Amino acid sequence: MSCTTARFSFELYPPRNAVTAAALPATIDRLAAAHPEFISVTYGANGSSRTSSLDVLRYILENTDVSPMAHLTCVGSSHAETNRLIREFMDAGIRRFLAVRGDPPAEGDAGDDGLGELRSAAELVQLIHRVQAERVPYQEVPVPGLPAAREVDTGRERVQIAVAAFPNGHPHSRSVSQDIDTLLAKQAAGANLGITQLFFHPDDYLSFAQRAREAGVLFPILPGIMPVTSPARLKRMLELSGEDLPSELAIQLEIEPTEEGQREIGIAWATDFARRLLDGGAPGVHLYTFNRHEAVLDVLDRLDLLSFANPTTSSRTTTEKEPA
Repeated sequence: MSCTTARFSFELYPPRNAVTAAALPATIDRLAAAHPEFISVTYGANGSSRTSSLDVLRYILENTDVSPMAHLTCVGSSHAETNRLIREFMDAGIRRFLAVRGDPPAEGDAGDDGLGELRSAAELVQLIHRVQAERVPYQEVPVPGLPAAREVDTGRERVQIAVAAFPNGHPHSRSVSQDIDTLLAKQAAGANLGITQLFFHPDDYLSFAQRAREAGVLFPILPGIMPVTSPARLKRMLELSGEDLPSELAIQLEIEPTEEGQREIGIAWATDFARRLLDGGAPGVHLYTFNRHEAVLDVLDRLDLLSFANPTTSSRTTTEKEPA
């Protein structure tokens, strides 16, 4: 796929304190000015960031032209609680969701195994569709040319539901085949987009995507990419993802003494990584921003994906200074 025709999107997390909360709107404005397909906002397990997640989603809705995507998790929630949360997001205007099971807590009372009433992402996908169907039931509309006739309107507003994909296998998966079967189950439940967790070798995604297509997965799978601009960030990403160390990147970051040099290494590496994925057939890229706009926009610019937009301007007029 040509880079200039590829889709792209961003991920943010809710601010963790007043300082980061004050800086986030300017970051969102600059990301929105690049015209991504959507901006997703993470959601902590057991509702740990419910209010702040919704605040960020509302900001995107009310101050930009970009569609926000809300993350939802199963862990520790009942059907009733999750139903209420989905309705709350939909009432706010959210029509895109990322449905994930989430990791059960090490200790807790959310069932014997730490989960809850919703046992899988597929069940969560079904619940989102069910809530939307209840909120927007079918309607009858006039038939053109037949004033007395009416028909069921099949153009009811739809939701987009993304699900997680794991090029190197979910930590609890027994095989790649099981991961593909899980994707097929999510598709059968109504999922229509996949987004991968972080990975560091292009062939991991390309071979996984091919196997998924051959097995019958029809929805696009976006590779998740983060420009890694410091050794500390790389270490943290490896801890969170459990992925193998990308040796070449790690060595380059370690031997480079300056922060600016490390930043350039990370951006150049992410650009080359994304280009290889797009050239291999990826439908686009999903960029993990770490709540900063500079590096991800530099990557998109080098991929010629910002040729139609000016990333230094916002979707609304703003004189806010760039966050430090």
